[in-house]
Amino acid sequence: MTAPGENMRINGDRLWDSLMEMAKIGPGVSGGNNRQTLTDEDGEGRHLFKRWCDEAGLTMGVDKMGTMFMTRPGTDPDALPVYVGSHLDTQPTGGKYDGVLGVLAGLEVVRSMNDLGIKTKHPIVVTNWANEEGARFAPAMLASGVFAGVHTLEHAYGRKDLDGLTYGDELKRIGWLGEEEVGARKMHAYFEYHIEQGPLLEAENKQIGVVTHCQGLWWLEFTLTGKEAHTGSTPMSHRVNAGLAMARIMEMVQTVAMDNQPGCVGGVGQVKFSPNSRNVLPGTVIFTVDIRSPDQTKLDGMRARIEKEAAEICAALGVGYSVEAVGHFDPVTFDPTLVASVRKAAEDLGYSHMDIISGAGHDACWAAKVAPATMIFCPCVDGLSHNEAEEISKDWAAAGADVLLRAVVETAGIVE
Repeated sequence: MTAPGENMRINGDRLWDSLMEMAKIGPGVSGGNNRQTLTDEDGEGRHLFKRWCDEAGLTMGVDKMGTMFMTRPGTDPDALPVYVGSHLDTQPTGGKYDGVLGVLAGLEVVRSMNDLGIKTKHPIVVTNWANEEGARFAPAMLASGVFAGVHTLEHAYGRKDLDGLTYGDELKRIGWLGEEEVGARKMHAYFEYHIEQGPLLEAENKQIGVVTHCQGLWWLEFTLTGKEAHTGSTPMSHRVNAGLAMARIMEMVQTVAMDNQPGCVGGVGQVKFSPNSRNVLPGTVIFTVDIRSPDQTKLDGMRARIEKEAAEICAALGVGYSVEAVGHFDPVTFDPTLVASVRKAAEDLGYSHMDIISGAGHDACWAAKVAPATMIFCPCVDGLSHNEAEEISKDWAAAGADVLLRAVVETAGIVE
């Protein structure tokens, strides 16, 4: 007779069907999704997720940030839960899998445990973290950041979108303001399954990414002040050109990142010119530099060099200069025991795998501040993400979910 859990695998068809059904809510314009946090579409997605969790026998808790916690009880009432989760919110032009795969794979873990009659000592909690993307309310990973004590609840509630609407008011409006104190829950462990959002797994023909670390990040917002002037009639020698200063800083950021290879990245993703007219030199330029590295020394060294050289560039051009760090987290080393459990699960199942460092931030980065945590990566076609053309295969999704099931059950303690 087969022992419980010996042949543990999830139902790949059911997981895929759930992904496709969720993707019908907040459809994008090019095959992806626009289900930004605390929108009506986000609320609709939450209700669908809750219905599925109810059907799987889970009980719901919601905290004051709107994060959903769906619990399958364990046999030991005193044992801390094993948390499995990610996020259901998307970018304005997001894909069908970023974050969503991790939440619905967590649900599929529970559904498969129910099918197989598996009981565990520790409870299992499937989690939908609120506002991971930060697309509508910056910064990213906001709810998990409050959970980990990185941000205050008041700070989070005061975040505004481009229309001036606040997080706190919108959370009430869509009806998902919970009563639980944020961060009051204690975790035995935390697992997050996510698409890679990069090209390495596909390029190396690996089915599973065993995530060992997550890069640290600095977002540096520069404000450069020049002098508005006519682009045609102002002599070159009389210009105070904030746009030129920005261009030289962008080139410098590229140089700094290349000088710190391997493993460091840097670039500019957002630029605002004012007055942004064809024939007016900008009076103000605001732009954000994004630098990342898994090495703390390199990361902080890049920031120091960029700020120093940017100030020198502006001084040489007579341009006013200020900089503010608007986003940051240190590099994360995931729990070695949990990482080993993921690696062993992949090996036991016969899936090809490789160790990998996450280039993007995830809720797991903040969860790792309060509990042992790790991640599993699924390949994505051409490494494309934050794009409606984001794509994975059903087999890729199922393979990672199989690994997730085994690692979660092992950590939660299977009861024979």
